[in-house]
Amino acid sequence: MACNVVHFEIIGPDGPALRSFYGELFDWSFQTMEGMDYGLMNPSEGEPGVGGGVGTNPAGRPLVTVYVSIDDDPQAYLDRVVAMGGGVVMPPAKGPGDITFALFSDPQGNVVGVVKGA
Repeated sequence: MACNVVHFEIIGPDGPALRSFYGELFDWSFQTMEGMDYGLMNPSEGEPGVGGGVGTNPAGRPLVTVYVSIDDDPQAYLDRVVAMGGGVVMPPAKGPGDITFALFSDPQGNVVGVVKGA
């Protein structure tokens, strides 16, 4: 399987305002996840694109993250990242459904996620 981008996140201090902005700008609609200030959007049926989420960062910092689909253990990727000069931002964690994801930083500080089971 190719390692492709399968999800993105746009996070900032005011998730509802961000969803309003991107919803109006790109005509996106969001399904807000229960108990979270996080809205999911999916590309239109039959159209190219990657789904993503827009929400609030409790720390208040804005950030954009892409998630890459993998077949292997996320920890194995984190080990490779560290060996290649990057760092671990978040160790593997279970997500909704049957996914496991983790976050790393590349040697220049960009944060990227890996997700297994997407």
